[in-house]
Amino acid sequence: MGGSSPLLPLLLLLLLPVAFFLLLLPLAHSKTVKRDVKALNEIKASLGWRVVYSWVGDDPCGDGIFLRGRESHVPSKEITGEVYAVSIVGPFPTAVTNLLDLTRLDLHNNKLTGPIPPQIGRLKHLKILNLRWNKLQDVLPPEIGELKKLTHLYLSFNNFKGEIPVELANLPELRYLYLHENRFTGKIPPELGNLKHLRHLDVGSNHLTGTLRDFVRSGDGFPRFVICKYLNNNHLSGGLPDQLANLTNLEILHLSYNKMIGAVTPKLVQIPRLTYLYLDHNLFAGRIPEGLYKHPFLKEMYIEGNQFKPGAKPKGTHKVLELADTDFLF
Repeated sequence: MGGSSPLLPLLLLLLLPVAFFLLLLPLAHSKTVKRDVKALNEIKASLGWRVVYSWVGDDPCGDGIFLRGRESHVPSKEITGEVYAVSIVGPFPTAVTNLLDLTRLDLHNNKLTGPIPPQIGRLKHLKILNLRWNKLQDVLPPEIGELKKLTHLYLSFNNFKGEIPVELANLPELRYLYLHENRFTGKIPPELGNLKHLRHLDVGSNHLTGTLRDFVRSGDGFPRFVICKYLNNNHLSGGLPDQLANLTNLEILHLSYNKMIGAVTPKLVQIPRLTYLYLDHNLFAGRIPEGLYKHPFLKEMYIEGNQFKPGAKPKGTHKVLELADTDFLF
């Protein structure tokens, strides 16, 4: 690319339907560190012709068009920003885990297969890991729990199986955890209650079992700052524990299509910002607490498909509520 028009690489991006791109912050007049050059060339080789036009020469960051790195105090470039790839088919590109300074890895909406390699735990600076909308499978490697700076974990719409690893509770900065539309089994680890910064949790549409009492426990068993809790379309049983009232910032509680039983605890009225409550298609019985109908924030309450006494009515207009995980990527 050295003496060619600066528009040529951009034209190639438009013309190639399948390509591999690395997007990072600007840096001028320095060379990429050898470790990252080696890793990038390994990625290039593993993807074959799909990246043949992404860079030319020994330094893939040479002209700053495809790779833009962060300024450092040494005369070299380190790949410290983002890796974004499109139209990749096949196993997870393990060579990516050699880019040790990555802060964001985005391989969503591809056709990746097989497991996430345990080498993922090498990316100690990673803050965002987005692998949703692939065909990844097998169990999650416990090494994900070594990503201590991770704030966003998007693994939805894959074929992961096994139990949700308890090692996820070792991610002290985690704010967004999306595991929906997989094949996870077993109970939701109560240790996730140690995630004091967690805001959004979505484990819907899996094969999870257990009770909310197991999950929430008592006292400070789950962060009170959680805003959205999606547990729908699983095999959860048991009732609604009073401890749900401790989730004082909860806005969305989605429990549709489970096997939950018992009465609806009036403690739900004490959740001050509760806005969407989905209890439909379970085995709940009894009466709906009158306070829920008078709750100043509650807009939607779905109750159909249960065994409530006559007179129980839903609240709000029925519509499909979808929380797009892309809304929280930036």
